[in-house]
Amino acid sequence: MHSPIPGAHRQVPSPADIDAGLAAELAPVVAGARRRALRDGDRQVDTAHLLHSLMESDPEVRAAFESGPQVARVLGYLVQRSIGYGLRWQGSVEDSGAVPLLGQPGWSPGVRSAMECARRRAFERDGAQVTGRDLLAALAADPRCRAVEVLRHAGVDAAALADRLSESSRQA
Repeated sequence: MHSPIPGAHRQVPSPADIDAGLAAELAPVVAGARRRALRDGDRQVDTAHLLHSLMESDPEVRAAFESGPQVARVLGYLVQRSIGYGLRWQGSVEDSGAVPLLGQPGWSPGVRSAMECARRRAFERDGAQVTGRDLLAALAADPRCRAVEVLRHAGVDAAALADRLSESSRQA
């Protein structure tokens, strides 16, 4: 399968590598995604866990959506998933095809790929740390990840969201 993220097959970051280089405000996002996966009984933190945590804790991420109702629909799907309704992935491993499944336990291949892409975005922007908007853009850019499935179910055009975030990043 071809990766939507250039260079994603080069290296597989470990969980410690994922934490390194994140802006301080993303530490609670990562911790929240880990707690959510553990509470849900999932073997790995996937992109939907990460999206849920981002949406709950980062106002800039919520502001990236076209409307308040869009944000509410996305959060609605994520909450349904966390209580066992709606999209059913519990107990399975997310494999967006972006990174080989041989990686470190704890992070799905989609999360590892998204983190690498978000790091690349931050570096290209200004060499700064990864922000929530970088991570949201990376999630939205991978059409095979669970976060995009949630966005689609909520009526969000993930590709358009990724393009909007990329454009605003270039203008910043």
